[in-house]
Amino acid sequence: MTSITVSLGARSYEVVIEDGLLARAGAYLAPLSRGRTMAIVTDENVLPHLATLQASLTAVGVASEAIVLAPGEGSKSWATLELLTDRLLDLGVERGDHVIALGGGVIGDLVGFATAIVKRGCGFVQIPTTLLAQVDSSVGGKTAINARAGKNLIGAFHQPAIVLIDPQVLDTLPLRQVRAGYAEVVKYGLIDDVAFFEWCEANAAALLAGDPRAREYAIAHSVAAKARIVAADERETTGVRALLNLGHTFGHALEAEAGFSDRLLHGEAVGAGMALAFGYSAARGLASGQDAARVAAHLRAVGLPDSVAAAGIDAGSDTLVGHMLHDKKMDAGTLPFLLAHGIGRTFLDKSVDLKDVGAFLDTARGG
Repeated sequence: MTSITVSLGARSYEVVIEDGLLARAGAYLAPLSRGRTMAIVTDENVLPHLATLQASLTAVGVASEAIVLAPGEGSKSWATLELLTDRLLDLGVERGDHVIALGGGVIGDLVGFATAIVKRGCGFVQIPTTLLAQVDSSVGGKTAINARAGKNLIGAFHQPAIVLIDPQVLDTLPLRQVRAGYAEVVKYGLIDDVAFFEWCEANAAALLAGDPRAREYAIAHSVAAKARIVAADERETTGVRALLNLGHTFGHALEAEAGFSDRLLHGEAVGAGMALAFGYSAARGLASGQDAARVAAHLRAVGLPDSVAAAGIDAGSDTLVGHMLHDKKMDAGTLPFLLAHGIGRTFLDKSVDLKDVGAFLDTARGG
């Protein structure tokens, strides 16, 4: 069992990682129940894990009520948020209660935002069931829904009370979803940890094949890296936490063009976005072409897209740059970009000209 602390003063919490943890989750959740029924929010794809979680709660004398939503990015919407908040209020959720988010990033983001606003804020617990959610979105307190203008534009910072990660739940995850989550694993190496990137190059195949040791190491290392960054810059005010957005500016534009649908998963978009960020860095003379090629080659080797074309997007640079204009990181008309001087040497550049980005995308469009 691995336990990692996200150090945020009075709002600090633990991320517990252990094979088989879901079946024992009740022991961690009982102290949060206050003797009341706990609401569990999940989606239709997670029903087998829901049964395991509810059994673990029953075993420690905690009653539960499940709210099952439709799966997919489409649920991160005003309509689903309204449905969920009404349901939580119907159940009589109080400010001191904790709602359990059991699912991937969509469920975690949606439940986190709902609990941030119900009764002006109640508690919640993250039990992520996808690799992407386990290594990224379940930790750090960013919660949101999507808007017509773009991804994650309506939300709040709201930290969970605890995060419970059971790597064994990934055994039921489709390989495409595991690959998408892997993009957020290798991101930590590309940001500031070249040794971890080298570990990923050597161990990605084993991780994707479900090797327990590789999987647990990758999750723990990723969570520890994110916990360190979040503790240093919880609300992304100093620029440190912005490093976690590597690949996301390009990636969100690709997702927007795909209609935030299963046509292009978030992790797939981030993979292509990271390759584009390194490609653009090389085009500007900031990083070597060899490093950009090495990143792209690794992403291809694990089955992730490494270009606009490989992401299945057939859109011109004007369209993609237009999506970027709605990015939530826009500041006084300028969009900061995460670029790199090399692998493990990512930095925030606030001087990027979007016309220059468009010209790069025109050149790189074919991938």
